[in-house]
Amino acid sequence: MGQPAQHQEQHPGREYKMDPPPESFMEGYKPGGKLEGKVALVTGGDSGIGRATCIAFAKEGADVAFIYLEEDSDAELTKKHVEKEGRKALVIRGDVSKKKFCESAIEKVVSNLGGLNIVVNNAALQFVQENLEDISEEQLRSTFETNVFGAFFIAQAAMPYLKEGDTIINTTSITAFRGSPTLLDYSATKGALMAFTRALSENLAKKKIRVNAVAPGPIWTALIPSSFDKDHVKKFGTDTPMGRAGQPDEVAPCFVFLASDDSTYITGQTMHPNGGTIIGA
Repeated sequence: MGQPAQHQEQHPGREYKMDPPPESFMEGYKPGGKLEGKVALVTGGDSGIGRATCIAFAKEGADVAFIYLEEDSDAELTKKHVEKEGRKALVIRGDVSKKKFCESAIEKVVSNLGGLNIVVNNAALQFVQENLEDISEEQLRSTFETNVFGAFFIAQAAMPYLKEGDTIINTTSITAFRGSPTLLDYSATKGALMAFTRALSENLAKKKIRVNAVAPGPIWTALIPSSFDKDHVKKFGTDTPMGRAGQPDEVAPCFVFLASDDSTYITGQTMHPNGGTIIGA
């Protein structure tokens, strides 16, 4: 079953305008203190998978900073739910495609929260185009600068503060493995993040800093109604083996696992919350 037909003109979208709203507040989640004393940074933390991950980290005992582009109402709600768990929440508004901003954001996290242990590169843009030749240079640069350059800049800025046992987690996508005929540049960026994850994991292995990825399938987030037309939204996720789109709450536990000591022997790997699609690479 899909979602009610809907479309948003703003890009990225607004979660508070979605019908039904995504399940991103981790209600019913049973924490185990897996991240007590940790400090996490999540890019794109105002809504969707980023929001659910922020809240899950807070439930597990971490103080949480998150970066968002411009969706103030969504960001305020994420902050409220992190603080509801008794944890500190640091909200940073800005554009991860800018290196200087990423450096200043990391400095704010460390100075306000006392350190940094977990980095989640989750911020992303996607634009639908039917034909390769319709992708403008501006769109191509924007997509790569947000999705790939942002992850590089954040990771680079975080390196002086990360130490043994700390983690970097990149949000890639099922499109990195299967492609998408109308998300050509987005798929390419997610493939780049996959390679970045694998290469950086080897680069940092001797420092005992783990680097992994999560590759969601179709998840009901604000990117969907702001990217696709009403007819596509109505069918979104129905082609998965489970016959539905996933919820952010169903993805966030992957990030908790990869950020925690439950995954101390895992690096350079990818988790696939995708509704049953078999990925062989």
